Amino acid sequence: MSDYVQTDPVQAPAAEGTSSYAPANGSAPGLRFSRYFSKPGVNPFDEVQWELRDAVIQDWKGRLVFEQKNVEVPTDWSVTATNIVASKYLHGQVGTPEREKGVRDLISRVAESIRDWGLRDGYFASHEDADIFFNELTHLLVNQKVAFNSPVWFNVGCDRLEPNSDAQNWHWDAQQGKVLFSVTGYSRPQCSACFINSVNDSLDSILTLAKTEGMLFKWGSGAGSNLSAIRGSMETLSGGGTASGPLSFMRGFDAFAGVIKSGGKTRRAAKMVVLNIEHPDIEDFIECKVKEERKAWTLMAAGYDGSGPDSEAFTSIFFQNANNSVRVNDEFMQAVVNDGIFTTLTVKDKAPVKEYKARDLMHKLAEATWQCGDPGMQYDTTINRWHTSKNTARINASNPCSEYMFLDDSACNLASFNLMKFLTPGGQFDVPAYRHGIAIVTTAMEIIVDAAGYPTEMIAKNSHDYRPLGLGYANLGALLMDRGLPYDSDAGRAYAATLTAILCGDAYAQSARLAASSPTLGAATPLTVSNGVHGGACPGFYVNREPFLNVIRMHRAEVNNIDRELKPAHDSAYTDAAGFIAPQLADLKAASQDAWDTALALGEQHGYRNSQVTVLAPTGTIGFMMDCDTTGIEPDLALVKYKKLVGGGMIKIVNNTVPGALFKLGYSDSEVQGIVNYIDATGTIEGAPSLKPEHLAVFDCSFKPAKGTRTISWLGHVKMMAATQPFLSGAISKTVNLPNDCTVQDIADAYTESWRLGLKAVAIYRDGSKGTQPLNVSAQTDADKKGTAVDATKVDATELTAALSALSTEQQKAFALEQQLVAVQTQLNELANSANNNADNLDAQAPPRAVRHRLPGERASITHKFGIGGHEGYITVGLYPNGQPGEIFIRMAKEGSTISGLMDSFATAISLALQHGVPLKVLCEKFAHTRFEPSGWTGNEQIGYAKSIMDYLFRWMQLRFLSGQQLDLFAGLGAPVQSALPSAGSVISTEARALAGAVERPAFGTTAAYGDQSISATDPWHNAPGEPLHTDRNPPQQGIAPDLSARSGTATPNPLSVEDRGIMGVHAATEMGKLYEMGDSPSCSTCGAIMTRNGSCYRCMECGSTSGCS
Repeated sequence: MSDYVQTDPVQAPAAEGTSSYAPANGSAPGLRFSRYFSKPGVNPFDEVQWELRDAVIQDWKGRLVFEQKNVEVPTDWSVTATNIVASKYLHGQVGTPEREKGVRDLISRVAESIRDWGLRDGYFASHEDADIFFNELTHLLVNQKVAFNSPVWFNVGCDRLEPNSDAQNWHWDAQQGKVLFSVTGYSRPQCSACFINSVNDSLDSILTLAKTEGMLFKWGSGAGSNLSAIRGSMETLSGGGTASGPLSFMRGFDAFAGVIKSGGKTRRAAKMVVLNIEHPDIEDFIECKVKEERKAWTLMAAGYDGSGPDSEAFTSIFFQNANNSVRVNDEFMQAVVNDGIFTTLTVKDKAPVKEYKARDLMHKLAEATWQCGDPGMQYDTTINRWHTSKNTARINASNPCSEYMFLDDSACNLASFNLMKFLTPGGQFDVPAYRHGIAIVTTAMEIIVDAAGYPTEMIAKNSHDYRPLGLGYANLGALLMDRGLPYDSDAGRAYAATLTAILCGDAYAQSARLAASSPTLGAATPLTVSNGVHGGACPGFYVNREPFLNVIRMHRAEVNNIDRELKPAHDSAYTDAAGFIAPQLADLKAASQDAWDTALALGEQHGYRNSQVTVLAPTGTIGFMMDCDTTGIEPDLALVKYKKLVGGGMIKIVNNTVPGALFKLGYSDSEVQGIVNYIDATGTIEGAPSLKPEHLAVFDCSFKPAKGTRTISWLGHVKMMAATQPFLSGAISKTVNLPNDCTVQDIADAYTESWRLGLKAVAIYRDGSKGTQPLNVSAQTDADKKGTAVDATKVDATELTAALSALSTEQQKAFALEQQLVAVQTQLNELANSANNNADNLDAQAPPRAVRHRLPGERASITHKFGIGGHEGYITVGLYPNGQPGEIFIRMAKEGSTISGLMDSFATAISLALQHGVPLKVLCEKFAHTRFEPSGWTGNEQIGYAKSIMDYLFRWMQLRFLSGQQLDLFAGLGAPVQSALPSAGSVISTEARALAGAVERPAFGTTAAYGDQSISATDPWHNAPGEPLHTDRNPPQQGIAPDLSARSGTATPNPLSVEDRGIMGVHAATEMGKLYEMGDSPSCSTCGAIMTRNGSCYRCMECGSTSGCS
């Protein structure tokens, strides 16, 4: 038991974050705080070292997206954290006196505002307690131990900087004891990231929902709704006629979200649409995204751009701006298990509409998920079983990421801890610090509730009456690896469960302390309470006392189900080297029991200030702010990442959790160094010297490395969610990853197992599903052989897919390649036409025709072997005397005559284009990043993941033959090699080109010039004998390359200019994405970098933008 948690809330002396619970004359005493992190008379900011940095973000072409010079940041904050905070959260116009100067200004604005609100609303026993609270909160924030959700950073305290804002909203007025609507500006800021909106079966309600969502998107929040109250498309209207159905209105909602996505103030729109399984339109809902995406594929086959969600093809279709989820009950899931019948019902009178075999409906759902990643699934019976406010209403929907699930017309403000920041220097998890932080942050989030503004009257009322909070954490995956615990193991799950149990139990305990020590809250909505509202608990508690306490008891009982043994599954060497893990797990178990015992005891006496307290959010942007290695509950994505450096550029690093885990597993210094260097060289730990096979599972990640075979199974993801779900008020935002070759039945099994294990919701992602296109067939019949072509767009994709299922995997791959090349020919036609020298196609008004420049009879050439997703091939590039490419030949191994013919034709068209003067740059820009199968990892470390053969070939030619900025759009990272590259107009001998080609990134183990210095190609992670291991806890910090002064005695290189930083560092995100990028990842709408999956959303590794709501 910690020293600040009381066992006797009435008689025990006030301790950390608590008050004495015998208020005189019924008055609220306020909370009393003592110091744990801060020191008397010492400003927490003064305990941190600071420096000035330039925050710079460029787009994929190296163009400046954002720049702010001399941003004040703590020295141990990364460059990424600096860029994200400066570009997203600092308030005011850049270059004006009103602009915030850095992290000190930002945290002061937020923490001071919360402290002042707490004083105004009676939360503190004294001004001294308020100041202690402020210092403790400031310490947590500036040391990256916790972060609030983005709207808090966007809006809180901005009334000091922008006092004349005319923003209007609904808010609680304590003096009048009711919700009011008025012009409040930033004095009543929107602070919640998550909203759930209601909708009724009336046009007025439907249109109101569109307005409400639009305003939420404008201010940087996400919203979800359940549309099951809208009558089905075959139901009758009272005035005659037939209802439109929810999908018709979804088109309108989708259009608004798309508009605001591109024009919103702070972020892309995040939206969730839910429909109940018994709704008569459920089949159309399940298939709506698949059908729309088929239209996009047809447009792409016709030559329209389909490279991302903002491309022509995808902006021309519906349902692309929301996550869809089907809400199922136990009745349906039991029917699936028993192969029973399930009946859909009318909305108005619950009359039967259609009978389905439950497994058929599940198969349709799984098939849609297999094809496009939607819909997900929410388990209605489980959700409402754990509902604290059952007497008020059911839970019908969630926020876009599915972690916040509560009443309709409600909001939740989020905050997340960085678990790695609670490790002591000795490697122990600091349980007292963690529990103290929970008390501080829960108080801060509670203070925000009534100080904030809300978009509608009902959301403002429910926020006041029920006061849900969303406290969570990030960096769990990194913490488990650092502990030497496999993510997919009983010990790993037990560790995560105890941390989650402590989080939720202590948050509820603090909520009960708040109820005992804070002023009584008048109800915003008339409540039917037998004994009236007579304390500081939320008004909703008095309506739901028994169901509320029953849920708390359910949480408490689940603590006993955490693995009783809690023994790490390692060998004796591990136990000897890291024996502290097992005792610590036992300590965590004891702390979680204490937390829930306290929460129940205090709640039974005083009630709770908050109806919900915890969720596990994806922590997209705030994860960058806290320099988290992993987000939310997710495991690590890869063992190798790229880290930005001050002054620009990046360095390749092995995760700092890897050596930490290896030491805990009992490996020696030399063994650890050898393993880390092996990972650096290969990108995988498989086959590393000295590594024991039984330890491989510790280093498993979400995605299989390019040169490895191991990854965390979908069941491993589901089991981790199941281990933590019993200790959360809400749910978990997480995507369960399945491999590209999984079956529809695999996805159905994952949905069923998630229900069996007690999850509230699950989103499943099949690797590459967004990139899967129907085969655009130009079928050959007898008539075709006579010259009559069949229109590819008229072939039914469903029938074709069914027919292809009988083919072997290799036949399918070959057939897919053949048909996708047909679509590529459309783009080639444009280029070929521009290079055509047929005089009949010219007229007097046209520009002069291009002249063909043939290559000499004898010419040098370069042949390059490549492999993509199991398909191998060769490209030979013929060179002009000046070393520039003038023709290409492509040969695919084992692909058959049809594909060989198509590739020959493609190569001929490109060769003609080159010989007629079409710049290689134009061709590369046209064909790089085109998407179709086969796609996959390549053996080329400079390219990594290729979205198609065309993508690989043109990115390779870009690397090989173009210099300067164009090269670095796709180049590998590391030290600059521009000084070694030829200028665009230079002439290189034919012999030199033939033997070595244009200068590339140096091969492994060689050196490249950098100014007057030389650096290893494996630098900065090639460790010379006797040198310390490089991890991201001690990376080189100077300039754009490692500090070589200690190694060579030479001066540190000068930082690059902003323009050069754009050239070398513009694709941190794309390069990091090579390690774990999936084929469907969209490009960032802000900077153009390739995004990566984050829970059920995406986030940009370059600028921090997210498609979610945290």
